[in-house]
Amino acid sequence: MRALRVLVVDDSAFNRKLIGEILETIEGVKVVGKAANGEEALRMLGTMEPDLITLDLEMPKMDGFSFLRFVMARRPTPVIVVSSHSAKQNVFRALELGALDFVAKPAAAPGERLNVIREELIQKVMMVRQLQPARIGRDAGRSTVSSILRTVPKADERPLPNQDMPRHLLVIASSTGGPSALVDMFASFDSDLPVAVVVVQHMPVRFTRTFAERLDRLGGLRVTEAADGDRLRAGRAVVCPGGRCIEIARVRDGFAVRVVPPDPDDRYVPSADRALTSAARGAGKRVTAVVMTGMGDDGAKGVVDVKREGGRVIVQDPEDAIIDGMPKCALKTGVVDESLPLKVLGNRLARLFADS
Repeated sequence: MRALRVLVVDDSAFNRKLIGEILETIEGVKVVGKAANGEEALRMLGTMEPDLITLDLEMPKMDGFSFLRFVMARRPTPVIVVSSHSAKQNVFRALELGALDFVAKPAAAPGERLNVIREELIQKVMMVRQLQPARIGRDAGRSTVSSILRTVPKADERPLPNQDMPRHLLVIASSTGGPSALVDMFASFDSDLPVAVVVVQHMPVRFTRTFAERLDRLGGLRVTEAADGDRLRAGRAVVCPGGRCIEIARVRDGFAVRVVPPDPDDRYVPSADRALTSAARGAGKRVTAVVMTGMGDDGAKGVVDVKREGGRVIVQDPEDAIIDGMPKCALKTGVVDESLPLKVLGNRLARLFADS
């Protein structure tokens, strides 16, 4: 297998040096260039032909957003954003423009901050070898445009659904590629659907609240970051907080969530398996499980439990997913009812709940 060619783009000479040194420690990875801004990086694209780009967003001359638009339009290439915790909105904007994933710089001293993320950066670089190349950049920008064009009231100004008690629970599991895919899906949902939604998206601490706010601005379902004890309501969705796990429990007048620390045996945090298994135990045939793009097998155990209790299991078509690991592992269980491409998945779910 030929070396994975990486272009490092960052306006900080220190960051370029350190990121380059981290990448060079990975077997089978070669840093082919370093650029201080988007203009310089664009000039390198044709001659360097990178397989992967690490990208800072705030740079002089040409920022990361303009660079992303050019790359995804002319030469779609996997991009991993390396950004600070304080730039959460910028990270999600970059994901909607076609970036594959992100690594959050911790608020540490300059000499320490990138060393802290060494293992996460290595893991995400190695993940690129599992990509579905045809998906890179194919839908870049679509979610951003739809978000801008739709002007909606704030969540607390939107009317409550007619039936506050949900007839159905939808539990969605996703990882790499999930944020932009979820934006597309949620754009298909209306607030009057008799369903409560729980989203388990693999995401770092402090990013999930901003992501929930971004989904909420689409204007269909009300979306918030989950808090321990939240009741699940029709027309509403909750996003599991980063670094925590979520469980669904039956309570006297419906369903509620428990937001808890991960257990030592939780291989993924947040854990889709844990959410799905608890939903199956508490809600049985009311549960619909959806497993979307992501690396690994999180959700595969949980969908078996959902099916055993009479629920429905749907996956994103692995051929359509940016990373096919999670939906492919769910399919291998033999309990999946439907496998659908993203472009029809949201509408299919909306019709399913509206008709039942």
